[in-house]
Amino acid sequence: MPVSSKRRLVADALRDAIATGRYAPGQRLPGEHDLAERFAVSRGTVRAALADLADQEYIAIHGGIGSIVTFDGAALDPRSGWARSLEATGTEIAVRVLRIARVSRPGQAAELGLDDPDFIAVDRVRHIVGGPDVSLERSLVPPLGRLARAVDDGLVDDSLTATIASAGLVPALAEQWVDVQPLTAEEAASLHRAAGEPFLHSRRVSRTADGTFVEAVDSLLDPSRFRIHMKFGSAS
Repeated sequence: MPVSSKRRLVADALRDAIATGRYAPGQRLPGEHDLAERFAVSRGTVRAALADLADQEYIAIHGGIGSIVTFDGAALDPRSGWARSLEATGTEIAVRVLRIARVSRPGQAAELGLDDPDFIAVDRVRHIVGGPDVSLERSLVPPLGRLARAVDDGLVDDSLTATIASAGLVPALAEQWVDVQPLTAEEAASLHRAAGEPFLHSRRVSRTADGTFVEAVDSLLDPSRFRIHMKFGSAS
């Protein structure tokens, strides 16, 4: 049976168990090792199935140490997309796409362990409708399938998350770095802010369960609206 079919089998079985109440809200699922033995699949297949369920919001996955971005105190889940998460806070957010272009970044490719230096760059600003800009996000994604065509065809449903999914990539693993940076003149102009104003800077690199590169995104976040909330422990 193909790996993708095994993943669907595991995800469908767990989804059914959750929907029928065999796993109650708040109850932990069995560990990856137990699930792998139960379904006779690899732990990588189990992780991919769990990532699918998390994307569909059937479960929440927290690693041993993780960070959650919050907006006005509400937790945001980047796996479901910033736009969807921000909308769930009750704040009306709009997006301006500044650029979708094919770029060559040999240095960043080397840092990410990639042989191909080419990426699709997607830059966008989010702003509160009728209010200020609150974030500038600059993503690099692989030039694969629908992502490569985004340069000419635009994003699927105006969403980078949806376009990544259309390219067949399912983010399951991520690393994140956070610091504070003053806005450059160019960044300030994009955000209609003053050059030098300090913004929260987040860099996140996500990959599929088998380690395939999905996205490197640098986000500049208004510190009056966004916070980084650290979580410790493991639960699913």
